[in-house]
Amino acid sequence: MDAQDIAFLQELIETPSPTGSEIPVAELVRRRASAVADEIETNTMGSVHALLRGTTEGVPTCMLAAHMDEIGLMVTYISDEGFLSVAAVGGVDPAILPGMRVDVHAAEGVLRGVVGRKPIHLIEPDERKKVTPLDKLVIDLGMPAERVKELVSVGDVITFGVGFEEFGDGMAVSKAFDDKVGVYIALKVMEELASAGRGKGNFIAAATTQEEIGTRGGMTSAYGVNPDVALAFDVTHATDYPGIEKSKYGKFVCGEGPVIARGPNINPVVFDRLIAAAKAEGILYQIEAEPSVTGTDARAIQVTRAGIPCGLVSIPLRYMHTPTEVISLADVDATVKLITRFVMDLDETTCFVPGMDGIFVDENEEESE
Repeated sequence: MDAQDIAFLQELIETPSPTGSEIPVAELVRRRASAVADEIETNTMGSVHALLRGTTEGVPTCMLAAHMDEIGLMVTYISDEGFLSVAAVGGVDPAILPGMRVDVHAAEGVLRGVVGRKPIHLIEPDERKKVTPLDKLVIDLGMPAERVKELVSVGDVITFGVGFEEFGDGMAVSKAFDDKVGVYIALKVMEELASAGRGKGNFIAAATTQEEIGTRGGMTSAYGVNPDVALAFDVTHATDYPGIEKSKYGKFVCGEGPVIARGPNINPVVFDRLIAAAKAEGILYQIEAEPSVTGTDARAIQVTRAGIPCGLVSIPLRYMHTPTEVISLADVDATVKLITRFVMDLDETTCFVPGMDGIFVDENEEESE
């Protein structure tokens, strides 16, 4: 990743987009995509679809979906003293919140807040062993109650008050890599395809909404776009640090390449073609067993309409759903290369029906005969 790519990834990460409030990031996606996309649409869910037309008729259209929402909090009550009570938007762990700085996104701008809890000196010994539940935490804005009530409304969203930083040896840390790093990858793949003279088939980069509360944007994007094949991109749990049982969760190492999922949520032809693309490009890859549905947009895409052949590519991420998610930047580059090759390899003979050989049939052409 060059300096410009790093800067755009950082801009994506640091632009707030808690589930249901993705508009600012959607604007970034449209801006970036406009340099190469032939068409850009935004649906009523707020998901953005950027189309890069292919060069050849009769080749499968591929959609790459990555969700642009992040976890966060929402104001549910403002006390007489001016402290905010909150609820989780997505899977927020209350254990990480005490003492954290947060950003409250009010109508007139962003307000800095801190998550307050009694100091350890005032907590009874038996209580110290327990996680303080979310409904017992408050957000302190450092303002008089009257001013807080003027500026803040019930329903305002809150994000972690931290941003992107490179550290260590080729690593990066931030909130919201889950899954705005995927949005970066989708746009970068589209740019790489354009630079390579385009794929044979159409390509759609889909930045979806509301994944964190049930893959809702992936569901509606898949229905609206109706691609012939789709890839979902997300992050998966790195297991390369102490305390995680590899025999239970698998071995996934930051810096050892993209993770390709395998299981009933994944079309076997798509899986095979992803592996072939990785081998053709000399890309290190890892395989993740997914014996049921995945917790990604792939779960929704696969069963949309009459069924859409779907694959899932991830990168290992440490400390998921915290303000300090960690990834390897080399894994990001490798994933862009992998998916670009997958799309470029699609042609008129590609068939995604498991166990079947033959030419891909364009249903529109078939109906017109």
